[in-house]
Amino acid sequence: MTISVLLADDQTLLRSTFRMLIDSTDDLEVIGEAADGQEAIDLARSQHPDVVLMDIRMPGTDGLAATAVICADPDLATTRVLILTTFEIDEYVAQALRAGASGFLGKDVAADDLLDGIRTVAAGEALLSPNATRSLIGRFLATPEPTAPAEVHERLAALTAREREVVALVAEGKANEQIAEQLFVSPLTARTHVHRAMAKLDARDRAQLVVIAYQTGLVRPTPLP
Repeated sequence: MTISVLLADDQTLLRSTFRMLIDSTDDLEVIGEAADGQEAIDLARSQHPDVVLMDIRMPGTDGLAATAVICADPDLATTRVLILTTFEIDEYVAQALRAGASGFLGKDVAADDLLDGIRTVAAGEALLSPNATRSLIGRFLATPEPTAPAEVHERLAALTAREREVVALVAEGKANEQIAEQLFVSPLTARTHVHRAMAKLDARDRAQLVVIAYQTGLVRPTPLP
């Protein structure tokens, strides 16, 4: 199946470049372009893309506000937002993840990494830039809103001990294969635990498991050296 992509960036040249790159593949297709956040919201609601490639800083409604609206819309439950930013590690990225974004990449990303990133989030996986250290991600996700709503803590309490352990490993950036190896289970079993935890916590994808893990205190940010 072809993965449909909506481009949201106020730079026309950049959108054109991304469109040519994405449309050159057999499994990806650009179905719309937006120059600001409100246009991205409107197009997402009318076109229902699989992935929105979202810039943060745009005039009017910015990418953060647009991400929050798109991810909160039940009619767009299958739409994933992938943030593109000039600044790969900053509070804006953490806000985007809290709002429901599935991950982020720097605008200087290599062509193949961008295409793979779109495929990754379309598959429901988290995509955190390799240039962003876990300690910094943890630090920004834990502040300035370190506490999650009470209902999230209640859902966390419903997890089994093994599911809590798996969520913590996901928050550390481990893939299913790495989780399986550490817990001495099969990759399929690890994947099952991840999906059960996502269902219990009402998480859209693995990125939201990371957010919940830090905001509930299940995982503590690694102190900076």
